[in-house]
Amino acid sequence: MQQPNHLTDLDVASTTKSVMKKLPEVTLVFWIMKIAATTLGETAGDLFSQTLKLGYFLTTIALFLIFVVTLVVQLRSRRYNPFFYWTVILSTSMAGTTMSDFMNRDASTRYLSGGATSLGWGPQGLGLGYPAGAAILISILLAVFAVWRLSGMTFQIRDIVTFRGEALFWSAILVSNTLGTSMGDFLSDSSGLGYAGGALLVTGLLAVLVALMKVPVVPNVLLFWIAFVLTRPLGATAGDFLTKPAAKGGLDLGTLGSSAVLLAVLLGLMAYAHVQEGRTRSERRVT
Repeated sequence: MQQPNHLTDLDVASTTKSVMKKLPEVTLVFWIMKIAATTLGETAGDLFSQTLKLGYFLTTIALFLIFVVTLVVQLRSRRYNPFFYWTVILSTSMAGTTMSDFMNRDASTRYLSGGATSLGWGPQGLGLGYPAGAAILISILLAVFAVWRLSGMTFQIRDIVTFRGEALFWSAILVSNTLGTSMGDFLSDSSGLGYAGGALLVTGLLAVLVALMKVPVVPNVLLFWIAFVLTRPLGATAGDFLTKPAAKGGLDLGTLGSSAVLLAVLLGLMAYAHVQEGRTRSERRVT
């Protein structure tokens, strides 16, 4: 006579994760897509606010609303969908770009080109400057992590399977992308390193993080979040390098052309991730 199957707590946890898993595995492809999405976020944010002259204020409102819509779709999804997930990453990158610009910049000729005296409707910018803006954003990010810690939810993204955990995750993502934009703009515009120098510095720091992964006393969760913040200034400097005039050290490809190419690359990577996720689900069902 066949014995009934008894599920242990470990079996239940494993089953729950396989059904409710909403976030991707952190692999090399993950980081490539993250850099592509953040670079596109930089060029697309500048496209709306500067090239189309909507200004930082209006563009921030519009892109934040887009972020909310994409986030609702992601939160309502029952399992990980690469298109949903990376669309939210892209929307946080675009919104983070203009939120950072609105906080740090103003209507001075330093930030406005072509003899313009204003950029779009509404406030031109708070003019806080990159150091003050970064300090505020770091404080907000630390506050998010403090709330996250007090909630008792895990920081391991592969283990986030609840609505509250995912809400905390996306709050940290939005703030970290905004912070990364401020850091990238500071490296490109104010540090004297230029676009290439800023990108090389961030790349070097990321290489140090990779090396620290081999050090047992350094938590991988901490390295993940530091890397997540640092890949944003890498995307910001790469976006500036693609779009800015040659006189400023850029390739002068323009925000529209650069955004179109980066969007095509990101869509291709999203399609690849979607196929891979489908294969993974099929293998789970077989085993």
